[in-house]
Amino acid sequence: MIEILQGDITTLRVDAIVNAANESLMGGGGVDGAIHRAAGPRLLAACRKIPEVRPGVRCPTGEACITEGFDLPARFVIHTVGPVWRGGDSGEPQRLADCHRNAMKLAREHGIDSIAFPAISCGVYGYPRDAAAAVALSVLSEEGALTRTPHRIVLCAFDAGMANAWREAVQRLHIAVTSESLE
Repeated sequence: MIEILQGDITTLRVDAIVNAANESLMGGGGVDGAIHRAAGPRLLAACRKIPEVRPGVRCPTGEACITEGFDLPARFVIHTVGPVWRGGDSGEPQRLADCHRNAMKLAREHGIDSIAFPAISCGVYGYPRDAAAAVALSVLSEEGALTRTPHRIVLCAFDAGMANAWREAVQRLHIAVTSESLE
């Protein structure tokens, strides 16, 4: 089941929340900064233990890795790095889809039954909301239908604009979801 909620992802009682991280995993702005602040300093320490695959890069764009949730209600944080929007002709849709697929793969590998996603790449990375919503919902509905796990997939919007973009994508793609607000 896919749910659309508007609220603060750091307060959700789910097994895992997804962090729209940067490649260094050292925290940043937006949802990444909020998750790091809410999880406490042990999250940064755990991220530092993830080996760099090249200088300054612990998690390349489209890939995902997992840490504990520390001070969050969620047991785990799945970090994924979305693409920077460059007009849509530089592989952005595929990389955004990879973010969602790889996060779901880690969720299944770790027995995660409930997972919450933010609007990956829709902040400072500039991905248009409607386009990102279509990619996310297509992948998550496909992944959920194929595997049935995690059983609960939450799309958590920080603002009404993103929640509405997801709701409109649901209508266009004819996907069954539950929709409610945390605020």
